Formats: sequence, C-alpha cells, structure tokens
Amino acid sequence: MSKYRLTISSKRQKLTQTLTTQPQAQDQDTAQDDDGDDHQPLLPGLPDHIAHLCLSHVHPSILHNVCHSWRRLIYSPSFPPFLSLYALFSPKSNSSSTPIHLFTFDPVSSTWDPLPPPPPDPPLHLILRHPSFLSRNLPVQLVSLSGKLILLAATTHNFNPALTRPLIFDPICRTWTFGPELVTPRRWCAAGCSRGAVHVASGIGSQFTSDVAKSVEKWDLMNGEKNSRWEKTGELKDGRFSREAIDAVGWKGKLCLVNVKGAEGAVYDVVANTWDDMREGMVRGWRGPVAAMDEEVLYGIDESSCTLSKYDEVMDDWKEVVKSDLLKGARHAAAGGGRVCAVCENGGGIVVVDVKAAAAPTIFVVDTPLGFEALSVHILPRMSKIG
Repeated sequence: MSKYRLTISSKRQKLTQTLTTQPQAQDQDTAQDDDGDDHQPLLPGLPDHIAHLCLSHVHPSILHNVCHSWRRLIYSPSFPPFLSLYALFSPKSNSSSTPIHLFTFDPVSSTWDPLPPPPPDPPLHLILRHPSFLSRNLPVQLVSLSGKLILLAATTHNFNPALTRPLIFDPICRTWTFGPELVTPRRWCAAGCSRGAVHVASGIGSQFTSDVAKSVEKWDLMNGEKNSRWEKTGELKDGRFSREAIDAVGWKGKLCLVNVKGAEGAVYDVVANTWDDMREGMVRGWRGPVAAMDEEVLYGIDESSCTLSKYDEVMDDWKEVVKSDLLKGARHAAAGGGRVCAVCENGGGIVVVDVKAAAAPTIFVVDTPLGFEALSVHILPRMSKIG
C-alpha cells in the first residue's frame, strides 16, 4: 500500500481519506513561523524535533488551518507528504509563447501552483501544434515513478525527437535533473513504468525506420538515477505501435499497451523479457484511458459509455465500478491513493473517482487553472514550498 495520503478538494466538495498510518517523520529541525522569530517553538514546551513527530500524525488539512508555522511545516521536505495532482496543460490562447505548462493541485489549500521551470541549458524545444496536424495536438509524454515526474518524449518544430534524455522533476526537492541518454531518442512511442523501471517502446525518430519501430529500451531506477543507463530489451514483433503516443500501463510485473482504442494489444513481461498478445477480454474492454492502482488493479474508462470499470483477471472481463456523464470523452487517467483521476472532455477539468469509498464510489471534478486546457494527469507526493 502507498505510504502517502491523498486528499482531494474542489470548490463544491472536499473528500479526505487516510490510507495508512503516517510514516515516521525524519528527526530534524523544521521551518519556523512566518513572523521571523527563530525561537518560536512548534509546540510550546517541546523541542521542535519532538513536536515534529507529534504533528506528523495530524492530518495536514487540520495543521494548515491553525497557524503559519504549522502550515509551513506540512510543506517542508522533512514532513511526510500527502498526495497531489500534477497535470500537463496547454494555454487556450494561441498568443502564448510557451506551448506547455506544468501545475500541481494542492488538495489542502485547493490551489493550483506552477512547477519550477526546467533547466535552461540545454534549452527544451518542443511544440504542441503544427500546421500539418490542425485537428490534434502533438503528444508530450510523461510518466511518474518513485514519486517523481519524468518527461520522456515530445516533438520539435522540424519533427525530430525533442529529448535525447529524460527530464526528471522531484517534488520534494523542487528540482529538475536530467536522466541518462536514450539509446535511440524517439517520439510518438509507448511509454510506461513497471517494477521500478521506465520503458519506452516503438515510436519513430526523425523519420520512420523498422528498427526503431520494433525496439524497446529500459531505464532501471532501482540502481539509482546517476548509476543507471538505458538498455535494449526484447523487441516487438512488428511496428504496429510506432505512430501513436501510447500509455504503457504497468500491471503485475507486465506492461500493457493498446493502440487505436482497443484494436490491438500487447503485453510485455518485464521479468521474462518477452512479448505476448493481450488477452481477448482485456483488449475488448480497453475503450479509453486505463490506469493501474499500485500496479495491481487495472481501471479503465469507456469514454463513450461514460463507465469506469475494473479488470477481472480470472474472468478476463471488465466489471463496472461507476457510470457518470463526467467520464464522457475522458482523455488520460492516473490512479493512486484509492482514487482514479482523468482529464475531462476538452481538458476543462480533472474528474476524480474515489474507488475505495466505503459506500458507492464518489465522483467530482477539480477545475483547471483559468485559461488552460488539461492534457494529462499524474498523482505524486505534494510539492515542497519555499518560505
């Protein structure tokens, strides 16, 4: 089970759930109050490191409303983090010079905060729209793993891969770093995570080649970001996934990917390093965005029937969890902390479904920042704050 806690709130509704007992806070000093008095204690009569341990067992939403010093505490790197939404946005105005923006939604304060900009050197040149593709956006592919957001693939104005190595954002440290060089930089590929490793499969480089269309690479973060590299793994049998941006969903030691909304599916066993065709029932119910909860339970959204379903491995079938018009046209999904979140139709909000609710699943929408359209959503630990 996740060690984090997820709290989601909107203007109309606030929903809180504690997954596990809070992890023990690190034994170190914490930020002081905003009044600048370095000697003001977190709890009168107790050393700060003891007060820190005590307060780590109180829900962040309660601490946030009491005083400035406690508010600062819950956003400090040493305090056990709660889960938050992270989303990729594009500006609705064509006059913007920046094609994409990354924000995180703070469920305690119910506010969207921009992520720090990535490093300027080397500059990141990517585009979201091109005159040759007026009817759709060019894909920008991100994954989340080990509490970090990873930018993997995008396209430049001359249709080259925009990244030769991944960009990694650590929300606790509020920093961007570069990962190792890809063996073959690519775009319009399948990307996903399983068992502590990032995988990219198929896609195209500056132009189509069958070698790239069948190739697969793995970056194992279990060895540490600085001591790891991309390695080639078992190839696909053909290039049928090469011209689409596909979410490869990690599930029970496998990567599952489907193209053209359920037309064809493949499953990669990350331990055996082998590819197989997806089971008939699984691919039949893959009718929209799919996400895995802790890589153990698959949830899929049928964007036409407005249904969220859970995959039954024994029966090879999808069982309905909830049906709602809020799921109509859902684009991209993520799962974590007992919630399934998806980008609403036209990117106008993030729909949240509490699938672990004691009674019937609860569903509501978090509004997006004014002037922005959501493209993808992820669930990660909350971002630390400065000051």
